[in-house]
Amino acid sequence: MTGRAPWASDPAATRGRLHGEASGLERGPRDAFQRDRDRIIHSISFRRLRHKTQVFMAPDGDHFRVRLTHSLEVAQIGRTVARTLGLNEDLTEALCLAHDIGHPPFGHAGEDALKAALGGAGGFDHNGHTLRTLTTIERPYPRWDGLNLSWETLEGLAKHNGPVRHPGWALRAADADFPLELESHASLEAQVAAIADDIAYDNHDIDDGLRAGLLTLDQLLAIPLVARGWSAACARFPDVPPKRLASELIRAQIGAMVNDLVAETQRRIGESGVRSVEDVRGAGRALAAFSDQMREEERDLKRFMYANLYHHPRQLEAAAAAHAVVSGLYAAYSADPAAMPDEWRERLPVAEPDRSRHIADLIAGMTDRYAVARYRDLVGPIDLPEGF
Repeated sequence: MTGRAPWASDPAATRGRLHGEASGLERGPRDAFQRDRDRIIHSISFRRLRHKTQVFMAPDGDHFRVRLTHSLEVAQIGRTVARTLGLNEDLTEALCLAHDIGHPPFGHAGEDALKAALGGAGGFDHNGHTLRTLTTIERPYPRWDGLNLSWETLEGLAKHNGPVRHPGWALRAADADFPLELESHASLEAQVAAIADDIAYDNHDIDDGLRAGLLTLDQLLAIPLVARGWSAACARFPDVPPKRLASELIRAQIGAMVNDLVAETQRRIGESGVRSVEDVRGAGRALAAFSDQMREEERDLKRFMYANLYHHPRQLEAAAAAHAVVSGLYAAYSADPAAMPDEWRERLPVAEPDRSRHIADLIAGMTDRYAVARYRDLVGPIDLPEGF
């Protein structure tokens, strides 16, 4: 599609930022969404993603994904889909790049540990922590906390998983400061970014699982979506050894999922009759989506990956070690706040639940390797699984 669709988000019509900025900051060649993307890229939290777990914890191989490379791959897929649908590529890219900024060290294992530690303080959710990081914890500006991102970017991040009926404490706080209409659907750019996330990790986790030897091609070929992609790869390159076709399989699957997403989204847009981004928010259902067949096949793939990769004994062993590190750090800082870095100790609240949440903020911002180093400094030696 050429040109901007009428239901795309328009940076000139942004609902603005929480903190007013001098008009000079909005001048020049960049619009509001481009500025958001650039602020995210230049943030400390974004840089730290290069040392945060995607699937394999503190991988000793150079070719496994980490949160940063995953986010870049999500952004590539998201931009492609947004361009094809006539949406705003810059807003889509900003959402793709920022969607995992709230993840603590060690991925979901670290999140589970913080969730347990904060059980009496409202728990921990990485999506809510993304908003907290971008609106409160990042401090690159002298006059306000946070990156002061546009309403549309914050809305899209808050609704990464769709409308929010029961927000956790972090999302409630962000919404109280800058109401995000949590119960409505997000823009199409946000909906596309969320599905681009699924497409990226569905496929790249297969690639990493094969590379690590935790998955086999024979196992994967029992999944209809994978079998179809493999057939396409073999048909295109009949004389190429199977081992060399793994990358072609991933390309074929990504292409099939992107094409399905575009076709189904175009169908839903036409069927809904939306003519503006506000129509999209009030459509009553997601407009960016897979077809029924692709959705079921993608769910089959996810079930397979949870059973065979994410819950592989080697992964569970690493997750247990990660849980011990994060839990140990939380206990150590709770018992001895003097061990916190000066800037964090000086801002430590006295009252609960803010005190516990502040400690969790510190730990959630750590990279995998820094968390392990601090654990050894504060708690003591720990035996980590091979390759951790």
